[in-house]
Amino acid sequence: MRQIIFIAVGCAFIFSFVGCETIKGLGKDVENTGRNIQQALSKDKGGS
Repeated sequence: MRQIIFIAVGCAFIFSFVGCETIKGLGKDVENTGRNIQQALSKDKGGS
């Protein structure tokens, strides 16, 4: 019984880190996309 609980807790711990990194990566992708859109709009307006 202890082994099953240990495995379940270990899996939950690992999946929590994987999920956290996935969300961080998604946030960075969205941020980069927004930055690229701003740069494209700035170029269209004749900005820097």
